[in-house]
Amino acid sequence: MDCIFCKIANGEIPSTKVYEDDKILAFKDLDPQAPVHILIIPKEHIKWAYDVNSENCAVIAHIFSKIPEIARSQGLENGFRIVNNCGESAGQTVHHIHFHLMGGRDFGWPAG
Repeated sequence: MDCIFCKIANGEIPSTKVYEDDKILAFKDLDPQAPVHILIIPKEHIKWAYDVNSENCAVIAHIFSKIPEIARSQGLENGFRIVNNCGESAGQTVHHIHFHLMGGRDFGWPAG
């Protein structure tokens, strides 16, 4: 499989890690859209939100259980945004489910 996020999770491609455990990895986005922009991925390859099911949903729940800890470690006590793009028309460019944790500035809605 030629998945850049799998290669990052396996240590084949370097990243600036901010959190890691046996199930997930959080690292700084190379093209940040906010002062703090962290990508959070499962180490298990899941293509997109359409592929979340009863067999792999525990890792997604684990990501969300760790988001407060990761956000606090990045100084995001005043709030943050979590984004998941599902499919190319939604802006998903890497086909490995991931969540953008962004903060450090005010956001508009729906874009900004």
